[in-house]
Amino acid sequence: MRIGYLGAGNISSQMAATVAQMDEAENYAVAARDYERAASFAGQWGFERAYGSYEELLADPEVDLVYVALPHSHHHEWTLKALEAGHHVLCEKAFAVNEAQAREMVDVARARGLLLAEAIWTRYMPSRAIIDDIVRSGSIGQVLTVDANLGYKVDMNERMMRPELAGGALLDLTVYPLNFASMVMGDDIARIDAHMVPTSTGVDGQDSVTLTYGDGRMATMFTTMHTMTDRRGLICGTDGFICVENINNPQRIQVFDADGLTCSLRETIDVPAQISGYEYEVLACKRATEEGRIECPEMPHAETLEIMRQMDAIRAQFGIVYPFER
Repeated sequence: MRIGYLGAGNISSQMAATVAQMDEAENYAVAARDYERAASFAGQWGFERAYGSYEELLADPEVDLVYVALPHSHHHEWTLKALEAGHHVLCEKAFAVNEAQAREMVDVARARGLLLAEAIWTRYMPSRAIIDDIVRSGSIGQVLTVDANLGYKVDMNERMMRPELAGGALLDLTVYPLNFASMVMGDDIARIDAHMVPTSTGVDGQDSVTLTYGDGRMATMFTTMHTMTDRRGLICGTDGFICVENINNPQRIQVFDADGLTCSLRETIDVPAQISGYEYEVLACKRATEEGRIECPEMPHAETLEIMRQMDAIRAQFGIVYPFER
């Protein structure tokens, strides 16, 4: 599967380094708005072709899958253009800026019979099945509470601070604990309570979100782009709890028994060795295209739209409207 990259930034570098070690996919073409940058990127990671515009890459019939790795503000436009050019698409998270954009992207993919997938890598990783199996087994009892945090010091990154690029913690960081909660608790959300602390540019720098479900269960989450956190996820049941080390790329899963006021470690599970974690979404796209699917079962369109709906509701409580939405 020959992959064409729209964007030659940091996340494209991480993907390219991963694909370079895969037999199932190929770093084929990369496009940037500056040809020299694209050519340098192509040389570094062994790409066959480099383009000085996104349009040139989309006109290349040899591209099997377009990887959209642009700022959030550009996902909608260039995903649509890639689909209209007849390409399957893997679009970085957050999938779009709002649900309306995401729905249009999905509708076009369906109309054209092309694969469209969201690159929220935690949905595709083996760790998800490991956690699902533990919860489903009932060994920690009835799950009542999920708690997750994610923080990196990334506020020096210009893209994160610019409202016109849909910067802020929500679309880059809070999307992960929202997905973590969704994978465990489902999406029967009765109430969302969200708060944020703005940066000097008006985007959200730190977020706090509580989800209350229809049956009384609860998920809480905290994200920040100003500091590093332990990135821990907790799944708490009536008979024990699961501790996930780094919800953004799980490394270790610990299962604890709990009895009254005491707890004891029952099991430690190391996540299987991987290249980086990005390989799983690439493999999922390859399987899906070979099977003629327009969505990956690991992250179906309905779930992408649901997470976008949740982020719209959170951002409405924040009172943030991006300049291009006005």
